[in-house]
Amino acid sequence: MGLSPKARKTALGGVVVASAAALTAFGISAALPSSAAVACGTLFDDFNYSSNGDPALGQRGWSIRGQAGGPGVPGATWSRDNVSFPTVDGQKVVQLRSTTNGTAGGTTHAEFSQSSRRFFEGTYMARIKFADAPVSGPDGDIVNQTFYTISPLRYAFDPIYSELDFSEYLPNGGWGTSSATNFQTSWYTYQADPWVADNQHSQQTRSIAGWRDVMATVANGEIKYYIDGQLVGTHSGKVYPRQNMSIDFNQWFIDLTGRTPGATSTWQESIDYVLHVKKEALTPAQAASRVAAYRSSGTTHTDNVTADNACTPGTTPPVTTAPTTRPPTTPPTTPPTQPTQPPTTAPTTAPPTTRPPTQPPTTTTPPPATGQAWAAYVGYTTGQVVTYNGARYQCRQAHTSLPGWEPANVLALWLPI
Repeated sequence: MGLSPKARKTALGGVVVASAAALTAFGISAALPSSAAVACGTLFDDFNYSSNGDPALGQRGWSIRGQAGGPGVPGATWSRDNVSFPTVDGQKVVQLRSTTNGTAGGTTHAEFSQSSRRFFEGTYMARIKFADAPVSGPDGDIVNQTFYTISPLRYAFDPIYSELDFSEYLPNGGWGTSSATNFQTSWYTYQADPWVADNQHSQQTRSIAGWRDVMATVANGEIKYYIDGQLVGTHSGKVYPRQNMSIDFNQWFIDLTGRTPGATSTWQESIDYVLHVKKEALTPAQAASRVAAYRSSGTTHTDNVTADNACTPGTTPPVTTAPTTRPPTTPPTTPPTQPTQPPTTAPTTAPPTTRPPTQPPTTTTPPPATGQAWAAYVGYTTGQVVTYNGARYQCRQAHTSLPGWEPANVLALWLPI
């Protein structure tokens, strides 16, 4: 992951959604109380938009970054004009364009986000066309093409900070590598200055140019990463996410090392679709089948994902935005260039740092009876009573407990009684 989180978190740190006031102080996206079961929902978007000014983008929760800041080259511009919706290989896509002429003032980045923080456990999948060379201009730039989820960092070493990098592809190397490398990184926390990172990572040292199915499942204390249906990394322990996150795609230049100012290079990353199925860990074949079903029915968008993590998976709630349809189209058919391989070597520049993970339970424990001892990885409901260190607490907000969320530590979730 290297330097990537430094300013990206800073830039996104202010992106939040409304939650219970007491929880906001703790940065916890816990479930809201409800008298009835809440279904978890699915997000599917085929990116059938007319332009970056299409009003449907904002109505459906998408945002295009225009504000200055990191990550990447200091002084570079994040331009709304760098996000477009062309047809690529017969399919409508969202396309991120980044450019550089070797100077900070001549460098532009792109970012496209589903910024409402309601994404936690479940399946994430996107079909992405990565590039090994610019579409124009000289090659050799240290560029990063990404797909990830992220929460704000409240302060250095924030213990509930959460980020999952499903794919960070560096076609010309970087972060200690000198050739095409793809990273997956699960974050516990970090400090920006001086730089200290606490995470687990996997990497594939080979090209993944062309269309790729990038997928991850987050369930039962494990994050599993896939490229084209092949498992390339499994992370667990303290890096398991602790709060809701946004979904993001961006493309940016890590630095201008070795770049001589002059001609402008233009890089493109295209995303065919994105799928998230909350609290369901699908196989790659099952996820592909879900996408195929939407496309065969002509559905180009549906989104009924709740922010409530005490939701019930596998049911269909009322949609938050009505599904839209069009005549079915054939997905891109560009074949994979080569299968990916398991991680090999770690980067040597600003490397991810880890400690031995503590393995959580493989399944969520059923809620204990009233008055039983508090435990981690348990789904608690509003009003439920537990004991902790000899004291009794009543649950204020439905949530799934995690290490560090002991009742005495998180009074936004627990009321002493």
